[in-house]
Amino acid sequence: MIDIHSHILPGIDDGAEDMYETLEMAKMAVESGVTAMVATPHCNLPGLFDNYFSDAYVRLYQDCVRALKEEQIPLALYPGVEVYATHDLPEMIVDHKVMPLNQSRYILMEFAFDEDPDFASLLLQRVSAVGARPVIAHAERYEFIQDYPQIAYQWRKRGYIIQVNKGSILGRFGRNALRCAQQMLSHNLVSVMASDAHSPFRRTPYLLDAYEVICEQYSKKIADLLFQHNPARICKNQPILKLEPIPFDDYEV
Repeated sequence: MIDIHSHILPGIDDGAEDMYETLEMAKMAVESGVTAMVATPHCNLPGLFDNYFSDAYVRLYQDCVRALKEEQIPLALYPGVEVYATHDLPEMIVDHKVMPLNQSRYILMEFAFDEDPDFASLLLQRVSAVGARPVIAHAERYEFIQDYPQIAYQWRKRGYIIQVNKGSILGRFGRNALRCAQQMLSHNLVSVMASDAHSPFRRTPYLLDAYEVICEQYSKKIADLLFQHNPARICKNQPILKLEPIPFDDYEV
């Protein structure tokens, strides 16, 4: 499996506090069958974390790659960020202030949980217009998607990539996030599952339990698509494998 959303870099956001936690998270990921992980610290989060592309980011990332090698942990670590969506995001992408997923055209984007859906859709259009490929982080946790999952259907039809957290499908973010994740999965709207891991103790990078749930509730083919094939294609800057989105009937929402 390949995990494209994790907060494994130490001391840079609300994820791993130090290198010890980074290494423990890496070991846990490997134990669950993860072979590669994208480090995606929060970026452009107003008043909290900047983490724009810089020499400091590169040094920290390289330190982690070196530590994994020294500890003989068989995990490939790729660079990236989870960028908070603000109106000037397209300009920041053009100016190379935002690290894409493994230096691809794919940008992992997050919105405020109570974001205005019109703003979100407009910004996704503007990000696409500058040549980036939006990957929408934990879409099932946004209130407007929970209330109107038809928006997620519209996003997929426009080619945007929807990522769901493993914690949501395991019920760890509440009933609304679980229901929304299940709705989107049933309508072929989800392209990637990821851990959004923050530590080795809570919101961990262990993916096997979520993989098994998807195998049981949907199919092994779907699980492999979400946990392996599409994440690998994103990291290689290749088009994802797509399922045909199924529209919602009025009685479902």
